Amino acid sequence: MADRNIRRKPLPSAAQAAIPPTLSPDWSADLTAQFRRVLSTRRMNELSKRPGSQRRSSSRLPTEYFVESRQSPQLPPRHAYDANVQIDPTPLREVPSVSGAHPLLSPPLAPPPAYSSLRNIPIIPTPPTDSKSLRFRGMLLSLSNTPCKWENPGLLDEALGAIPLQRIYEEAQEEADLFMAEAASMGPSMKPAWGYQDCVIRALMKWFKRDFFEWVNNPRCTVCRTPTVACGMAAPLPDEQARGANRVELYRCANQHCLSYERFPRYNDAFVLLQTRRGRCGEWANCFSMLCRALGSRVRWVWNAEDHVWTEVYSVHRKRWVHVDCCEEQWDVPLLYTQGWNKKLSYCIAFSADGCCDVTRRYVRDPTSHALTRSRCPEGVLMHIVREIKDMRRRDMDKKERFRLNAEDMREDAELRKNIIEALAYSISRILPGGDGGTGARPDPDAMKAAEGRQSGPMEWIRARGEGGRNQNRDQRSGSRDPRLP
Repeated sequence: MADRNIRRKPLPSAAQAAIPPTLSPDWSADLTAQFRRVLSTRRMNELSKRPGSQRRSSSRLPTEYFVESRQSPQLPPRHAYDANVQIDPTPLREVPSVSGAHPLLSPPLAPPPAYSSLRNIPIIPTPPTDSKSLRFRGMLLSLSNTPCKWENPGLLDEALGAIPLQRIYEEAQEEADLFMAEAASMGPSMKPAWGYQDCVIRALMKWFKRDFFEWVNNPRCTVCRTPTVACGMAAPLPDEQARGANRVELYRCANQHCLSYERFPRYNDAFVLLQTRRGRCGEWANCFSMLCRALGSRVRWVWNAEDHVWTEVYSVHRKRWVHVDCCEEQWDVPLLYTQGWNKKLSYCIAFSADGCCDVTRRYVRDPTSHALTRSRCPEGVLMHIVREIKDMRRRDMDKKERFRLNAEDMREDAELRKNIIEALAYSISRILPGGDGGTGARPDPDAMKAAEGRQSGPMEWIRARGEGGRNQNRDQRSGSRDPRLP
């Protein structure tokens, strides 16, 4: 009974007994691989002997192929493989594709393009290293200190004492009511064009230009009240330097019987400008921006690398920064300089107590006709400097305040990109069939607004300002020029 329960192993058949029990299971795969190598090597040698006209020419690849001699791994004799058969060596590198080659031969990859041929690569912030970029960085850091001086509570109280608040608020309320009535007449869901605080700044701008500040090209002689002629620069006196004048313009009386000299200090201190109340666009923008800050608005001081400065005020009602030029009494006309004055700009950098921003795209919509070369530093270096100033100004801020400002920066960047896209779309529409092509169809509304703004003032004012907003006495100066005082 015990022998019946034992399960015996069956005996192997005759076919199974003929196979050696020690044979490796992957011997056929090794043999197949060696056969493919031999076949591939022979084909490569045949292709290399063909005429050069039948092969793809390439200056980077040689026309002859050298193969390193090496022995293929020998298989055991039991694999029925003759070890005495000589096998051609295997090539060590890829061979370029040849017309009529076997489909198993894959063509090599094309060489990557040179980086110089690539465009629109994302800009990476890069610290300045060369002397030119370092000088530009130092200048921007110095300019960024100007708005910080307007945060002095004593200065703001002094400014409020110089502003006719009752008059400003009454005019602002009247204009705000007009905007609200206009919006209500267009439907219940319409929003007024500007809010009350925006109207306050608009009223301040009118009063500042018409009644408060004086534009000075050539100061009159204090002895005989005769116009003067520019005759160079002079070193500031200790009293003038203590009041913020880094340079002084020197003028001589045009009266041959007087010929006395007049000094015109270019003050940078907003407190001193409240007393002098005269100057050019540098003094105008400095004092006006400080007065806007005294009335509770967030302001920016925009520096242009050519010869002008102006102001930007943040509109809470519109949730964006608004262009304000108190010298021209213009509100929200960013194309005033390029479309109105036909002027070319390179850098427009806005500085505030909260940071810094490159706002050139707001004022230059067509780079082909209204942009100058930006050669003071690479764009990556400028981005690094702007971020450095932002981090410096927001370092001690509350976390929520920093988040709010970062969200505001992202909205502004989207707005600037939108400006460029709309300008590009308008230019394309003029080229396509059916566009005006300069034949009198509907022009760009922003350009119309800029052209109207250039002719808003009296002709005497335009002549005093100089054609295109450029200073008429600029060519008569000598020495270095403070970029804050065009």
